[in-house]
Amino acid sequence: MKKTERVNLIMRYINNRAHFTIAEIQREFKISRATAIRDINEIQAMGFPLTSELGRGGGYHVLQNQYLPAARFTPDELKAMFISFIASKNSQLPYLHNRRSITEKLIGIATQTQQDELIELNNILLFENTNPANPNLLELDDAAPVELNQLISLAVRDKHLRVTYELSPGWPQLMDVYLLHIFNSNAQWLVEIYDFDTDEFRYLPVEMLRDSAISEQKMKLSEQEILNKKRLGARESNLVVRLDTAGIQRFKRMHPPGIILAFTGMFQSSGIFHVQLDVTDVEALAYYADWLLFLGIGVEFERIPDELRVIMDERLASWKKRIGP
Repeated sequence: MKKTERVNLIMRYINNRAHFTIAEIQREFKISRATAIRDINEIQAMGFPLTSELGRGGGYHVLQNQYLPAARFTPDELKAMFISFIASKNSQLPYLHNRRSITEKLIGIATQTQQDELIELNNILLFENTNPANPNLLELDDAAPVELNQLISLAVRDKHLRVTYELSPGWPQLMDVYLLHIFNSNAQWLVEIYDFDTDEFRYLPVEMLRDSAISEQKMKLSEQEILNKKRLGARESNLVVRLDTAGIQRFKRMHPPGIILAFTGMFQSSGIFHVQLDVTDVEALAYYADWLLFLGIGVEFERIPDELRVIMDERLASWKKRIGP
């Protein structure tokens, strides 16, 4: 392995760690202690934020929130990053102020010609979530819920969390949860969690969460046991739906939070999703009936609860009466 390639690999290795030792670098890259020290010194000289700790058990710490080594971008790479920011504006994204400062730095390192091109790109490209009347890249319309940054920062360290869920003002609920995913659905940020107290999987709006912290309680189930419960629940789903291309396009336009569409055909030409519906929840059944009818004729049911089928048949019969012969 060439020295430059090895140094780049070591940089990636240590960038994902808060602490490492020379011995770990030796084992990982099968190099001598002297070579490892030389490579680390070279990485420090490049400006990588490291601090050393002497003594037994010492090593190196990667400083957080420090400037990273300078990177050089090609004109096409600069455009790619700039376009990704244009595409994601007005999307309630986390770390908004960081995105703004990154954008300003990208513009700052560009030549005058490149800056002119980036400004023109901002004027030309309109994505689905762009506000054509005010397509300013640095607008504040995409501010995320306040708790989102905190949840992300915690979850990358430990997914076993304590959160306060306030469904209505003045009625906070303290929850011991395992966080599976954070995602954006229909312009709303949600967390998928396993609730240890109720032994169920839930989807909670981030805007209704506060005071999130790493839980001090002992986990009642391991991560693998939680994932196994989720997989078992998917296999036992009472609503299994296949979609063709037309159904997939409508699914992308609107779908209930938490439903994962698995693509089964080439070029996303077909897909399938599983849902476990509570057949005693009349409101939920009515919602799903309306949504499934919205998906149109590109729907094929592998499994559907009788209670839901009855509501859909009633909806169709009602529409036929209104339309007439």
